[in-house]
Amino acid sequence: MVDIEGIYREAGALLEGHFLLSSGKHSPYYLQSARVLEDPKRAQLLAQELARLIEESKIGVDTVCSPAIGGLLAGYELARALGVRFIFTERHNGVMTLRRGFEVAPGERVLICEDIITTGGSALEAAREIEDQGGRVVAFAALANRGICRREGGEEPSKEECRLPREKPLFALADFDFPIYDPHDCPLCASGVPPVKPGSRGS
Repeated sequence: MVDIEGIYREAGALLEGHFLLSSGKHSPYYLQSARVLEDPKRAQLLAQELARLIEESKIGVDTVCSPAIGGLLAGYELARALGVRFIFTERHNGVMTLRRGFEVAPGERVLICEDIITTGGSALEAAREIEDQGGRVVAFAALANRGICRREGGEEPSKEECRLPREKPLFALADFDFPIYDPHDCPLCASGVPPVKPGSRGS
């Protein structure tokens, strides 16, 4: 297994401070996967390790789909490692949508890939679009898991906030179980430190 925490630290991608997550919650830590994936060799290494986990599970995958924009590089590299097609969804009028001529065949087996899974909200939106188009979502995957949703091989069960369907597997290289706070119950807010949003949907 690769040392994914060490890789994130080496890339300067494990940030400490006061962060607003895509889920709306706050945390003193943030995983900035773009810093990891800017190195193609490192991206390839992580995707190959993730592909190995998926192949060992014997789950058949025809296509990898990622929600834009955060999951694009991870999803593309994973599709390449698995030797399958890659497509992506993007927000159009606030709704995660397949565009740019992408189509899904009836029953096509699709794996939804993110860079990071927190509650899984964006991944679930992409999955619903795939299923609305007639595809079959067989699994979810991410480089790193924030510990809210249970990953295959993980020890902790899914927490109540997890939005991914429990009957479908989640593959990830490691759990990063950092503290996460609701905005109204955040000690960092109480200390007067304003949150920042360094992710793909913020500054």
